[in-house]
This record gives sequence, C-alpha cells and structure tokens, in this order.
Amino acid sequence: MPMADKVKILLAEDDENLGFVIRDNLEQHGFQVDLYQNGEEALQHFEEGNYQLCILDVMMPKLDGFALASAIRDRNKSIPLLFLTAKTMKEDKLRGFQIGGDDYITKPFSIEELLMRIRVFLRRSGIEQLAHDSTYILGSLVFEPKNLIIRSASEEKTLTRMEVNILKYLCDRKNDVVTRKSMLDAVWGNDDYFSGRSLDVFITRLRKHLSSDERIKITNHHGVGFRLAVEE
Repeated sequence: MPMADKVKILLAEDDENLGFVIRDNLEQHGFQVDLYQNGEEALQHFEEGNYQLCILDVMMPKLDGFALASAIRDRNKSIPLLFLTAKTMKEDKLRGFQIGGDDYITKPFSIEELLMRIRVFLRRSGIEQLAHDSTYILGSLVFEPKNLIIRSASEEKTLTRMEVNILKYLCDRKNDVVTRKSMLDAVWGNDDYFSGRSLDVFITRLRKHLSSDERIKITNHHGVGFRLAVEE
C-alpha cells in the first residue's frame, strides 16, 4: 500500500541507471517523481513543477548539486533538500548544510533508507509541520512556524523547514537545557556524527536570524545541549 499520495519529488541524478531505480521504487510507493540528469535541466523545471521535496546528487554535469541547491534556495527558502553524496565526501556534507540543505544520504544506500528519510521530511519538516498554527513571541521578534518566518518591526526573514523545526523545538522548551540527543532524535530521527555536526550549523544560522534582538540567546551547554533564553 502506498505510503504517500501525490507528493511530488524532483530527483536530480546523472547516473542513468541509479536515477531510474530510485524513480521507479519511489513511484511504487505512491510518489510522483520527475527525474533530471543534470543540474541545469533540474533548475529549469523546478519553478514550474510545484515540488514538495528535492533529492539532489552532488556530482552532476553542467550544474552540480551544491550550485543547484543554492539556486533552489534563492527561489524557495523552505522546500526540503536531500543530498546524495559519496561516502568519502565528509566536508561536502557539511557544505551542503551550510548552503541550505536539510539532510544527506550516502551512496550506496537502500531504498528503505531513502524512504525513511523522506518520511522524516514529510512528517517532521513538511506537511504536518505546516499545519501547526502556533505563534511565538521572542523579545521583539515574532516567530510563525506555519509561515516559516521570523519578523521584527523592520524586517521579515524566511527560514528553511529544518530551521523552523529546530527553533520550534527550542521554543517549546524555552529556558530549559535540551540535550543534543533529544533534538537530533526529534528533528532528524537519529543522533549520528554528521547529524550532530549539521545541528551545529543550523544553530549558528538561527543565532544570526535572532541577532537583531540581543535579549535572545541560544547558549551552548558543553557536552549536554542547548538552551533558548529570552531576557525580560
């Protein structure tokens, strides 16, 4: 029985055989998948495609996965981006997070693992998350998870869905120290090394988003986790 209905995925993968295998398997699980074999072609079709998730191979001709991700982020701040990376490309994985990626999967991988990552995105980072209508007041800032924004009196910033999920997790536990493991399990579904490194990248980005109000701090409690505090 399909696990999803009419969820539309952009798949950019230059390995013809691998791309066909991924597409066919995802379609068997109820997804609609558009496969493109280079970054330029994928970007050309992105805006007209109304996609809900992108799966991007890092090494592609004409426009690589990082350049494609940056271009997609310029057009859409919130769509989940999943990178396909080679096993040895450790620093490239971190680079992917820094430019707005949400997660990665290392080749070779099983279709079951890929489906698990997609489920995490759709459950925690996408469809269900957007249905949440809470609004948080943080000092002079207003955080609206449903609309993926933080706004002040003078500006409005759009967050990625992963940034929203992490900040919402902290807001729900404001003034409490939350462990790294609990955050990683809640947001990524695991607490492995690179999920931990990526969490640090996202925390740095959130601090920049919140920096316009000096009363708002995300403090690091070494060896334990993080704390969101707002001075009254």
